[in-house]
This record gives sequence, structure tokens and C-alpha cells, in this order.
Amino acid sequence: MRHKFGYKKLNRTSEHRKALIKNMLNSLIKYEQITTTLPKAKVLKPQADKIITLGKKESLHNTKTLFSKLQDTKSANKVIKTLSKRYEKRSGGYTRIVKAGFRYGDNAPMAVIEFVDRDIQAKKVDVKKKDTSKETKKTTPKEEKVDKKKSSA
Repeated sequence: MRHKFGYKKLNRTSEHRKALIKNMLNSLIKYEQITTTLPKAKVLKPQADKIITLGKKESLHNTKTLFSKLQDTKSANKVIKTLSKRYEKRSGGYTRIVKAGFRYGDNAPMAVIEFVDRDIQAKKVDVKKKDTSKETKKTTPKEEKVDKKKSSA
């Protein structure tokens, strides 16, 4: 029986666990949907909900607390400006966990954790757009020699 145990340890030291949760929170805020193992998602869900609730109450103390918990200005600003406005009428339950089968290598249960009413375009934040205007032909040194011979003849 696990009476009076407050949290899951995830088989990690306290420093590693805190860093893991912080990094997963930042990723969840940035992409609004991440895939992870089911136990990690269950640990992350209440943390993410607390972060959104903290961002909804606009005060200097809450803003500083948010910056200290996330340690990333872009994520904290997104929580304050975007996510808190999106969920101002909702009184809780900002995230959902969807089970996603089992991982191939070790058969670990996987889950997708995402914000309710998420922005689908947020998943493509880091994807670079291909520049079609610059279509330069790359030539090898052998092709350059052949081209010089043709032009000199």
C-alpha cells in the first residue's frame, strides 16, 4: 500500500526528476502536445494545470513564481499572454492524457498529453520552411571542368 506517499519518484533522483518535469512542462507549453510514457504524463498533468492557473491570476508574485518554475521567458510569456486568455472561462482541466499504445523497444505504455482546445499550428513551431526562391544548381568539381572546356572551345 502506498498510503501517505505524495508523488511518484519515476526511478530518478530529486534533481533529475525536477529537471525532467521542468523540461517537459516547457515542451508542453511550446508545442501544446507531447508524447511520453504514461507515468510521466500522469505526473506532468497536475503540474501543467497548476502552471496555467498561476498564469490566469495576474500579479507580480504569480509572474515571478511562473518564471522561477519554468526558467524560460518564452514559455512563461506564452502562459501569461496566450494560454491564460484561452482558458479564462474554464475552471480547471486544461490538459488531457490519451493513451497511445506501447513503445517498440521496451513495451512501455505511451501516452499523448495535450492541452484541451490546443492550437494545431503550435506543433510546427520549429519546422523550418523550405526556401523555393533560391534554386541554385550545385555542381561537382568534375562538372565544372567539363563546363570550362565547353566554354573555351
